[in-house]
Amino acid sequence: MILVTTETISGKELEMLGLCRGSTIQSKNIGRDITQSFKTLVGGELKAYTDMMNEARALATKRMVEEAEQMGADAVVCMRYASAAVMQGAAEVIAYGTAVKFK
Repeated sequence: MILVTTETISGKELEMLGLCRGSTIQSKNIGRDITQSFKTLVGGELKAYTDMMNEARALATKRMVEEAEQMGADAVVCMRYASAAVMQGAAEVIAYGTAVKFK
């Protein structure tokens, strides 16, 4: 599966199949939340949250690809990510794009 953020894929004629997306909501356990809140006092990267968001993006991407494959897609164009806080310590990540088939 080819994933691109552009509207086209060089050298390919595309047939649009439709929107595909994948999402997840991730959180860290209360122990991690407490240790990360102490980190905000001194500054620096909140590694546990960086890891959480990387895992969430990977899972959302996997789910988007699975949906695109179910549609018979060869690629996803105009691929994007969006995220939103659902509650303190939890975030939703969505990966979305347009599923396309090569002509």
